Amino acid sequence: MNTLKKVCNGLLLLLLSCQLSEVSAKVNNSIVASPDGKLSVNLSIENGQAYYSVSRNSKSILLKSLLGFTFKNIPSLDKDFEIKSVEKSSFNQTWEQPWGEKRFVVNNYNELVVHLLEIKNLKRKLDLVFRVFNDGFGFRYKFPQQPNIDSLIITNEETEFNFPAVHNAWWIPVHSDNSYYESIFRHTALNKVDTVNTPLTLETKEGLFLAIHEANLTDYASMTLVRIDSSRFKCELVPWANGIKVYAKAPFETPWRTMIITDKPGDLVTSYLMLNLNEPCKLQDISWIKPIKYIGIWWGMHLEKYSWGQGAIHGATTENTMRYIDFSAKNGFGGVLVEGWNEGWDGNWPENGNVFSFTKAYPDFDIDKICKYAESKKIKLIGHHETAGAVANYEKQMEDAFKLYQLHGVNSVKTGYVNKYLNGKEWHDGQFGVRHYRKVFETAAKYHIMVDNHEPVKPTGLCRTYPNFMTQEGARGQEYDAWSSDGGNPPSYTTILPFTRMLAGPFDFTPGTFNFDKPAKHYARVQTTIAKQLAEYVIIYSPLQMASDLPENYNGKAFDFIKQVPCDWSDTKVLNAEIGSFVTIARKDRNSGIWYVGAITNENKRELTINLQFLDKNKEYTAQIYSDGADADWKTNPKSFDYKEIKVNSLSVLSVNLAPGGGAAVRLVMK
Repeated sequence: MNTLKKVCNGLLLLLLSCQLSEVSAKVNNSIVASPDGKLSVNLSIENGQAYYSVSRNSKSILLKSLLGFTFKNIPSLDKDFEIKSVEKSSFNQTWEQPWGEKRFVVNNYNELVVHLLEIKNLKRKLDLVFRVFNDGFGFRYKFPQQPNIDSLIITNEETEFNFPAVHNAWWIPVHSDNSYYESIFRHTALNKVDTVNTPLTLETKEGLFLAIHEANLTDYASMTLVRIDSSRFKCELVPWANGIKVYAKAPFETPWRTMIITDKPGDLVTSYLMLNLNEPCKLQDISWIKPIKYIGIWWGMHLEKYSWGQGAIHGATTENTMRYIDFSAKNGFGGVLVEGWNEGWDGNWPENGNVFSFTKAYPDFDIDKICKYAESKKIKLIGHHETAGAVANYEKQMEDAFKLYQLHGVNSVKTGYVNKYLNGKEWHDGQFGVRHYRKVFETAAKYHIMVDNHEPVKPTGLCRTYPNFMTQEGARGQEYDAWSSDGGNPPSYTTILPFTRMLAGPFDFTPGTFNFDKPAKHYARVQTTIAKQLAEYVIIYSPLQMASDLPENYNGKAFDFIKQVPCDWSDTKVLNAEIGSFVTIARKDRNSGIWYVGAITNENKRELTINLQFLDKNKEYTAQIYSDGADADWKTNPKSFDYKEIKVNSLSVLSVNLAPGGGAAVRLVMK
């Protein structure tokens, strides 16, 4: 068996201890603790209702929080419970990711399975499964096969999160700006929070950091959270157009409801709890799945230099694509993304997605010639499927579209759904959307194609199970810096992302813009320095990583860092962080062992120290430091930039000065 197959089956470095016990007793509560004994979850029955509560070091994290369901077609299942039996077990495994922020992931938890029985009415069964890790927990509902449950029409999942105090929160609202999670994060007290998307990140008055999310979202509606009172929240599933939340059939299980609990904000970033709650890889062969860095005919459309549709400034032409291929080959990139190559972009395409063809190219785009030319240069063409939310039209063509790409050696595709609704009526993050996105990346896997999904449902760790599901959008990307009426992403935005959206999974933010001029006829501009653009390659993780700017804007010493920085890591460490203010992250290249460090700040200038104790002991390194110039400022002088090299080792401490909206990037090469 080859190494990668061992990876996917989770067998590499297996350290498994399983203590399975089943207790049959009429008890009112059952407790499970984390492997280190610090975190505990208690399931209790009070007056026939099921509740859970959570504590850490004997201090409450969640007060008594309700569990249960209501249905349209059968009586609710939220009362008259007794605990029929419980099972407890332990698990400890180390598995290898085929790509990611950390190569080897420890999966160590204690599990509690509580078998509930309804003592009145239909005497139905409901199982609750809790897994408690040292840095958090997850739980899910399981509906066993049984006589009195068949089809389930869920109108509400009653799961609560009842906090003991009014914590501080970083959050974005549900479906208010649009349906793609593309909002600026709010920072308020919990009692000012509306209905919110997850991950929801909190800081307690005791200085703990919490993040609520979900894992393994499969054939179910996405979970949002609605505030019931000042510090109590309830699960609010995204509905179908008819108001139903979920259609299901027993036996089935829900996604995991998750919470990470840490002492430092950086430990939220390096938690792999969500990945551990997803199933191991289901693909037999993943040798074709490879992270790459690429450029694209894309930014020019947002600047209105090129058009997606046909005409005098059409961007996706044979000649222009070959020019991008030449630039990619010359500078060590792996691929070229081309948007606007296929029929359907003319006119008001966001309102007319049914006219898109995913197999017919425009006359000025010779896909056969382009792909042969790319192959001769050892460059991959990256495909593009914009649907404008017309899912029915896309699904009719999906098989043929992926076959076409496979025929031409295209093994990655960017998908898009620029429309408030799918098929004109369904939310992207309802059960309908969840089913569709799963169909896309499963179909893509059949044809050995990797997926970069835009306008998605939020990530929930499914990339572990289907590692061709590489990256997603699901937040404001850098395109907002080209045209957004609010001026673009503020300097604080990327200092919040690692602790909010990026806890959900890789993000195709598209860093690397070097031109800071405000585009004609637009209000926005890039609100960073050039050094911060470099640092974002380390801060914002994506295994398909883009260099966003036009080729003609790439030159000088700063471009060297973009050419060198990888997008696949063996280790990740957060060196310092304050959410919304600054963050420093170090990552080790999986292939070369070279360390890279990125440090960024908000609108305030600051000096940060970078302790290099993560380096190999008794080894000497050259630190290649790309930093803001003395007069750098994102508003007035974003291109001011310095470069220097110094000798360092694991005892060294670097000091970097970050300009307003600035950053620093460091490459550490062993001598």
